Amino acid sequence: MSRVRAIRRFVVRTVLPESLAALETLALNLRWSWHPPTRDLFAAIDPEVWDACGHDPVRLLGEVSGDRLMELAADAGFVTWVEQANADLQAYLSSPRWFQTLGADAPRGIAYFSPEYGITSALPQYSGGLGILAGDHLKTASDLGVPIIALGLFYRSGYFRQTLSRDGWQQEQYPVSDPDGSPVSLLREADGSPAKVTIGLPGGRSLTARIWVAQVGRVPLLMLDSDVEENGPAEREVTDRLYGGGGEHRLQQEMLLGIGGMRAMRTYCRITGRPEPEVFHTNEGHAGFLGLERIRELIADNPEMSFDEALEVSRASTLFTTHTPVPAGIDRFPIDLISQYFGGDNSSAGVPVDRVLTLGAESFDGGDPSVFNMAVMGLRLGQRANGVSLLHGEVSRGMFSGLWPGFDNEDVPITSVTNGVHGPTWTARQVIDLAGGASIDDAEGWQAIADTPDDHWWQVKRALREELVAMTRRRLRESWLHRGASEAELSWIDSVLDPDVLTIGFARRVPSYKRLTLMLRDQDRLRALLTDPERPVQLVVAGKSHPADDGGKRLIQQLVQFADAEDVRHRIVFLPDYDMAMATTLYPGCDVWLNNPIRPLEASGTSGMKAALNGALNLSILDGWWDEWFDGENGWAIPTANGVDDADRRDDLEAEALYSLIETSVAPAFYTRDASGLPPRWLAMVKHTLRTLGPKVLASRMLREYVTRLYTPAAAAARAIEADSYALATDLSAWKSRVSDSWSGIRIDHVEADGVGDAVMQGGRIVVRAYVSLGVLEPSDLSVQVVYGRVDADDRLVGAETADMEAVEQYDGGRWLFRRELEMDRNGPFGYTVRVLPRHRGLASPQELGLQSVPVLADGLSA
Repeated sequence: MSRVRAIRRFVVRTVLPESLAALETLALNLRWSWHPPTRDLFAAIDPEVWDACGHDPVRLLGEVSGDRLMELAADAGFVTWVEQANADLQAYLSSPRWFQTLGADAPRGIAYFSPEYGITSALPQYSGGLGILAGDHLKTASDLGVPIIALGLFYRSGYFRQTLSRDGWQQEQYPVSDPDGSPVSLLREADGSPAKVTIGLPGGRSLTARIWVAQVGRVPLLMLDSDVEENGPAEREVTDRLYGGGGEHRLQQEMLLGIGGMRAMRTYCRITGRPEPEVFHTNEGHAGFLGLERIRELIADNPEMSFDEALEVSRASTLFTTHTPVPAGIDRFPIDLISQYFGGDNSSAGVPVDRVLTLGAESFDGGDPSVFNMAVMGLRLGQRANGVSLLHGEVSRGMFSGLWPGFDNEDVPITSVTNGVHGPTWTARQVIDLAGGASIDDAEGWQAIADTPDDHWWQVKRALREELVAMTRRRLRESWLHRGASEAELSWIDSVLDPDVLTIGFARRVPSYKRLTLMLRDQDRLRALLTDPERPVQLVVAGKSHPADDGGKRLIQQLVQFADAEDVRHRIVFLPDYDMAMATTLYPGCDVWLNNPIRPLEASGTSGMKAALNGALNLSILDGWWDEWFDGENGWAIPTANGVDDADRRDDLEAEALYSLIETSVAPAFYTRDASGLPPRWLAMVKHTLRTLGPKVLASRMLREYVTRLYTPAAAAARAIEADSYALATDLSAWKSRVSDSWSGIRIDHVEADGVGDAVMQGGRIVVRAYVSLGVLEPSDLSVQVVYGRVDADDRLVGAETADMEAVEQYDGGRWLFRRELEMDRNGPFGYTVRVLPRHRGLASPQELGLQSVPVLADGLSA
């Protein structure tokens, strides 16, 4: 074999016979990644090459022989098959979908920004959950007809490939992703030249990028690539690796994503004629600079517009989604670095660097004045914000409460939309077939699957376990050969795993909070579970640690070294290089999905959702989505050691709870069989899971929520603020300045109530009056609210409701009387207080400015 290595690898695509030309169209639209009939077509071209190419149609067409293509071109049946597949694709792309039924209030378009996208393993531009979620978002948008344009970066090396050393230490390789051999096409101008965008850098430098387009069904994904001749060596490396490099390198990536992404989107719409988006959705702070670019655009197009007015226009149509429950997960840059990149010779007209710095400043109690916080900027640049599960929304409101000082956490204006997963991608084909043609995008399909006779379901699940066993043995053999073992040493792999044994899966990234090695806290106890002669369990584990995280690598090494032991290696395996291709066999083949993070550090977690779609039961800490949807019949909740401060003690307690659940609940349910050899309790839980969780965990549910609760209101706000030459923006920015400057003059002087005696009867009424000094402000500037409800022993309101009070009388000195009548519709301890909030039709919520006025003490009474 030659020792000479090529300095560049690329794919020469086959010139297809005219009768098969539609194969290229089918290969370049990534709908094939979730459409089995299209994959069947490509597999039929050459099954061996198809498998060797990792089920990648573009690679297949580049490697299949010309003779084989000519043979197929002469096969009338195959040509008809191609024509029918292409006709089906065109019908899918053009027919009205759910979104088209919403009418004129729905947004004309949405721009969706993410630093990574997990569409298919054939396009490795993802590292973990954020990218997989973004990919599912796009696929679902395509299925529902939501007019999204997605923006990202094209990384030459994507994320790393993971292998193991002989002693189980993670090793990383960065294979080159050649766009010419990927399912993407170059965006070109009318004259055929590549379309490009350029952003400024300090020192008179610039960063240019070309634009690759991946067609995700109906949705175009635009990916910027800095590896172009116009750039110097350093600039060409900006899109070298996903999440690679240090602070300045990361900053350049995020400027290219946000600023360059906006310019790429404008370029794409100009070339294609597609309507420009009305709504802008940024995932995490990585793309936050898109807001600065929109402000720059607005001022450039409207020279009379102020920065504050442009900020209001941009904010109205921007949604910020936070995906992390811990401050350490947020990108933060030194203030001096931001000043260098957005000031001096790289400053933009109308966008002064001091205003830029203010947007990302941690100007709250406990904040670090030396850093620029990308999530904080995202929240200040977006009028709407959300977390990705109910619990994560609660955690986020607490984490970012410093931006709304004085408000209770529940009043912080961050809502939540619980994540979901794309059913056609993550549900095994054998499971989908059980729906009998009913759509798995709604409850009807999942009811049909749940109605499958028990014996037939059990056969399907065993077949899926067999596929997992086969994949595991193949990948494990490849891993051991890479680790230096000889083929002669590996005969034992042929007996690894058993398709009739209870199979537990655990696969995810390996930061410390996900606790990969919690299962190893008592190794003797785990060994006993694995080797139990009557009720054994087997574990399939996978996950990558960040290349710079040696702590995570040590966790992997500990797990691998335990799994290498001869007495358990047939029952527990660690599979390197966890990716989408592995996941689509792993999830369906597992009976139980294990998740044991430190609560509440899992924002959502979607791997358990994918397993549930394939009839797996979750065994999880009550965190993320599981905290929301666990009902006692769809799996098991691992008890948490709440209140235990010692981390080792906490882990010991929760590991013991995990072992006990497997031993006393999980394994007995799986192995207790009836006269026909089936596990009735287990199957009842599985059917319940399919019927109830199936519709909930879908990305179609998630995206419908985004459209109705966030995208459509943002579009309405955008239209309102842009009307009449941005009249509302002018009014809103001036009003905010006036109210902020005058807020200190507001005072609640006195609160009283009529109808409050020694006893208030249920069904009775009380009248609350508040005397409020407004200073120079008017009642129209404010919302004076009575806040009322049940109170606890410390007179704290529990589950409070609010009602606006009416201004009924004016006195000298800007003093007003406000009044509200309340019905006592519940018994028990009751209380109320009064607060004052800003009010303007341009606000998405009255908490938006972070201003409120409350009395020093609240009145309380018993009803």
